[in-house]
Amino acid sequence: MAAPRIGVYPGTFDPVTNGHFDIIQRACRMVDHLIVGVASNAGKGPLYTTDERVALVAGELATLNQQGFSVEVRPFDQLLMKFAMDCGASVIIRGLRAVSDFEYEFQMAGMNARLNPAIDTVFLMASDKHQFISSRFVKEIGRLGGDISQFVSPRVAASLQSRFDAERATKGA
Repeated sequence: MAAPRIGVYPGTFDPVTNGHFDIIQRACRMVDHLIVGVASNAGKGPLYTTDERVALVAGELATLNQQGFSVEVRPFDQLLMKFAMDCGASVIIRGLRAVSDFEYEFQMAGMNARLNPAIDTVFLMASDKHQFISSRFVKEIGRLGGDISQFVSPRVAASLQSRFDAERATKGA
């Protein structure tokens, strides 16, 4: 029997969006086990802590596991290739929204292939209805009081609303 094909889908997921979830669902059909790697990436100044982002992603994955897919979430704060090797992954999944994503992702895939040619990078194009969604835009719209319900799950929308309400209360105090 062949070893299970393990994939890693890395990202900051600050917050996890419907676009991320779309890529996760599609990646689950390509591998036997998918690990969603939540990067700590403090350099991006995340709204949520790593633990909070892991919890948000885990909440989104529950339905996939109930549907028979094998998917989990893990935090990481190391080189992606080291994390992928530690997970036993043979594939890294990356989502592409637009042509502007491609150059950066292409360069990263090339560097990763040099670090470990046994781990392939697979690019999944965002679905039409998710191509424009980014965590940065979701946070900006939500922070300014806009409706983000079409971009994130109800669970994530409620979490963001609570976070933004707390920010406003702090600024008003």
